[in-house]
Amino acid sequence: MRLFHKPFIIALFLSFFAWSQAALSNGPVPESAPQQKVSAQTVFSNNDPWIEKTLSGMSIREKVGQMIVAKVDARFSGDQDPQYLLISRLAAEGKIGGIMFLKGDILSAGTLANRLQEVSKVPLLVSADMERGMAMRLDGATKFSPAMALSATGDPALAWRMAEIVAREARSVGIHQNYAPTVDLNINPANPVINTRSFGDRIALVNAMSAAVIDGLQSNGVAATAKHFPGHGDVSVDSHQALPVLKGGRARLENYELKPFRSAIAQGVLSVMVGHLAVPKLTGSMEPASLSRTIITDLLREELGFKGLVVTDALNMKALQNGQTPGEIAIKAVQAGNDVLLYPEEPEPVFDAVCAAVERGDILESRIDESVRRILQLKHWLGLDRQKLVDLTNLAGQVGTPANQLVAAQIAAQSLTLVRDRHRLLPLHIPQDGQVVNIILNDRVGETVGSDFADKLALTYNARRFRITPATTPEEYQAASQALEPASAVILTTGIQAWSGSPTSKLTAKQRKFVRRLSSVAPAGTPVIFVAFGTPYILNAFPGIGTALCAYSANDDSEAAVIRVLKGELLPKGKLPVSLHGVKP
Repeated sequence: MRLFHKPFIIALFLSFFAWSQAALSNGPVPESAPQQKVSAQTVFSNNDPWIEKTLSGMSIREKVGQMIVAKVDARFSGDQDPQYLLISRLAAEGKIGGIMFLKGDILSAGTLANRLQEVSKVPLLVSADMERGMAMRLDGATKFSPAMALSATGDPALAWRMAEIVAREARSVGIHQNYAPTVDLNINPANPVINTRSFGDRIALVNAMSAAVIDGLQSNGVAATAKHFPGHGDVSVDSHQALPVLKGGRARLENYELKPFRSAIAQGVLSVMVGHLAVPKLTGSMEPASLSRTIITDLLREELGFKGLVVTDALNMKALQNGQTPGEIAIKAVQAGNDVLLYPEEPEPVFDAVCAAVERGDILESRIDESVRRILQLKHWLGLDRQKLVDLTNLAGQVGTPANQLVAAQIAAQSLTLVRDRHRLLPLHIPQDGQVVNIILNDRVGETVGSDFADKLALTYNARRFRITPATTPEEYQAASQALEPASAVILTTGIQAWSGSPTSKLTAKQRKFVRRLSSVAPAGTPVIFVAFGTPYILNAFPGIGTALCAYSANDDSEAAVIRVLKGELLPKGKLPVSLHGVKP
């Protein structure tokens, strides 16, 4: 079945070829390249009468409320639901200007969006983190592979198509802003929080793919957000747990981290999210970038010339928790130049603290006005001043459709990367009654990653599965070893998302030893195939396994594509977007 007509593919290819060439030189887009339909430069210079009338009619407290985005679980259980009662009151009282959806389902999300819009005097800005599509948050939406898989396809037109689908599904349930793409260069293989969320470690590739995603989202009515400024790719600490440190100085940042953000700004991205990470060689302190005037106002606004909306990373993250209250953190965030205070655990105390700071004169009302004008300009571009409710009668015809799912399957199939196949073991050839032993390698106890693939494998082969975790007993190791002796093939799978090769990686010495002995325990000549359904960096740890395939994700489409590779029905053509030992780019 053909997904696209030939003229459509040619047009998209020509469009993104121009962008890719600009990205390869890390320079500006040439004048001959097609102009983007949407850019921060135009959206945030709009002085429509609705914007100015709404701003001038607000009290200081109403203005502060516009800057706060509250988190909402996208599950609606009725008018008496405690979460609904709280958020609807905050919206009605003007104490929030937007909501951010967490987990739930598409009908609940649409219902909540409409209900909350109805009680809010000023239209709400509705957002979600949808790096892998709306299915990251809402059941029933199309589930896509992560950014690194998208880069492995090497196809910006496919990235644009994915972003278009994400935007259209989002708008159908009332979502207006996507906290994506992640434009961080994943330079550090030990990065525990970015990894496959990144488009890779190659500036040209990251610029080209992020440009496609930004345009695909914004051309279809959803604001894109480049994150995590000034760059979260070369850290070894998860900002959800502690404060990471970006050690590079200005020259280093100019040569690496800042280039994708400069490219995104040139592409007209409407929003930038600032990360909770320290950049001491720029700021002279361990102050998080998200609270730093040096980073936000001086660097992002003045030097890089960003005109759009600046959003904090989630304010509930532990990187910010150094003894300050949420209110004190929010005040610093506003003083630093942020427009949107995202996801305070309790919005009302934060609202009260910022209002009090304005009343004391610690924050000028003119500073609040700057941010609220930008928020209103974005809401006007989104059309929320004309139509803020969505029609929920045909969600099944708009979200998670077979056509959308075919695009997700195409991305998964085209991203599959054969990292090495020294003895040409793929496709897999074994006797009809031969047994396949599937070793599932997990770095945490209680994980179920690998089970669905094992089920798929068992539908095609006579397969036995063994799960190896940090809690695996000697008896379980022995049983797995004994099963290897008569095996016709061994398939090792892992869904590990981050890998540093250090003791902080949760694989035990016993696990590593067992994996390294697989080839010697199995009979001579038995195919041993390593499939990474997560980070490709783990393949560095086991170079002795001669056949290694990277799928970047454990979603159904990626697992199905791997089965097709094993059977010889699919040739893996993906290219690694990151550097591995001994693998040429």
